[in-house]
Amino acid sequence: MLKAFTRNYEDNSTEAGFQFTFYCDNCHDGYKSSFIESETYKKKKGLRGLATGASILGSLIGGRLSSIGYAAERGGNILSERFSGMSPEWQKEHEKAFEWAQNEARQHFHRCHACHKYVCDVCMNEDEGLCVECAPRQEIYVAKTRADAMRRNIDEAGLTATVWQGKIESKTTVCPNCGKPAGMGKFCSNCGASMELNTCPRCGAKNAQGVRFCGNCGLNLAEAQAANCKCQSCGFENAPGAKFCGGCGAKL
Repeated sequence: MLKAFTRNYEDNSTEAGFQFTFYCDNCHDGYKSSFIESETYKKKKGLRGLATGASILGSLIGGRLSSIGYAAERGGNILSERFSGMSPEWQKEHEKAFEWAQNEARQHFHRCHACHKYVCDVCMNEDEGLCVECAPRQEIYVAKTRADAMRRNIDEAGLTATVWQGKIESKTTVCPNCGKPAGMGKFCSNCGASMELNTCPRCGAKNAQGVRFCGNCGLNLAEAQAANCKCQSCGFENAPGAKFCGGCGAKL
């Protein structure tokens, strides 16, 4: 059974060649070893079956490992099932390639002396000889703590802040002519009726269209409007809202 320096690894080998990915026990970013062609396969079928997408050179890869690749307690069963039917020559090549891949990947990992995990360069505090989980880098930990405190202070201030002091009320204007929402203009968006406020001739208060009595002094606006429409000079009946008489031109 294959035995790695870290339990957190994955075997990406195929019949055409060998490649392995070793993962950091802390951040789970990985290092994929260089691809090694199988001499057995090359003799058998040439290079036609080269593994698709295999990286010839080893490289660091991002992303998190969804599950531990071939853990010690189950690695043997998985490997034996996956590579069953491979020739003894291929199996020997596989073991040698695995040793070579470990030597290559080990350069990018460090063993923490406190928790004994294997971590990548980023997760290792070289000054303390421990991983950043056991011994966080001081400047980074201070910056993170200050940022966390700042967020808490902002959240607490936001909970007590008054950001609006207006009244919650409906701004929808209903047209007195058609009974539908009239919009925000001077005329109803549905029927075109005028939405300008009527001025009470007695007290000057503004009243909505269709209101029969002034909300400020109680004057009968319908009667007052009818009286204002009739010209005092010639008796001509003018349309509501007219400022000058249509019969003689006198000011109403």
